[in-house]
Amino acid sequence: MKISEIYKNKKRTLSFEIFPPKKDSRLDNIDDTLDVLAELSPDFISVTFGAGGSSNCNRTIELAKKIKYKYGIEPVVHLTCLHYDSAEIEEFARVLNAEGIENVLALRGDKSDKVPEKNVFRHSSDLINFLKPGYDFCFLGACYPECHPESPDRVSELRHLKYKVDAGAEALISQLFFDNDAFFNFNEECKIAGIDVPVIPGVMPVINAAQIKRMISMCNASFPERFQKIIRRYEDNKEALFDAGMSYALSQIIDLLVSDIPGIHLYTMNNPAVARRICEGIKNIV
Repeated sequence: MKISEIYKNKKRTLSFEIFPPKKDSRLDNIDDTLDVLAELSPDFISVTFGAGGSSNCNRTIELAKKIKYKYGIEPVVHLTCLHYDSAEIEEFARVLNAEGIENVLALRGDKSDKVPEKNVFRHSSDLINFLKPGYDFCFLGACYPECHPESPDRVSELRHLKYKVDAGAEALISQLFFDNDAFFNFNEECKIAGIDVPVIPGVMPVINAAQIKRMISMCNASFPERFQKIIRRYEDNKEALFDAGMSYALSQIIDLLVSDIPGIHLYTMNNPAVARRICEGIKNIV
C-alpha cells in the first residue's frame, strides 16, 4: 500500500526508521528489533540507504523485502542521489519496482569526502522529477524543523521544500529535534507556504551522548535547557542516561500526540530496548 493512501484513511500514523546491519552482520540479526516493532503494528518502517556502492543498497532492498513479506508491514526505502548517476538510479528504481516496493523516501544524501559526487542530481526534487514519469512510487521527502545546515535562511528552506512537494513528495518526515516548539512553529510556516502534505515529526531518544552530539551537529538541531541538563548530568552513566533519555523522548511524543499532528516517526537506531520502551509508553494513546 502507498503511504499516501494510509494518510488519507488514518488520522494519525506511527512509523519507525531502521538501518541495514553492517556488511559483516547477517540480516537475521535485526529480527529482534523487527519483532518488537511489529508488536505495535506500525503503519510503515523506513530503511536507510548508504551512498557509494551497490552492496549496502542491496542490503537496504533485502531488508525492505523482509519487512514487507515476512512481517506484513509497508517498507519505505530511502534513496539518495548525490553520489549516483542516472543509470544507477534507474537500476535501483527498477529493482524496487520489481520487488513490489511502492514507497520511496527521496533524499539528496550527505556529502562525503570518501565518496565522489556524480553532479547529476543536486537535490531530492531532481530525483523525484527523474523517476516520477516512469515509476508509480509514492515519494516522501525529508524536512528540517530548524533548517538544513546548508540552508542560508528560513525563507530559502521553505521555498526549496515547496519545490520538493510540487515535484511530487506526498508526505514529509522531519529530521530529529528536541524542542517541540521548533516543530510546531515549522509546521505552521509550512501551511503558510502552501505546503499541504502531512508533515511527520521525527523523534530520536537520547541514549548515547556522543552519538547525539554528533547527530545534532549534522542536523542543526538545538539543545533545549532541559535536554542539556540530561546530557550534563548523565553522560557518564550509561544506564541513567538511557532511562532519562527515554523519558524525555516519551514526553516529546506525548506532547506531539495531543496536538494536531498526523503521526510520529521514531528513529530506533536498531535498538529493540528503545523500541520496546517507546511502544510500552504510548501503546494506549496512539
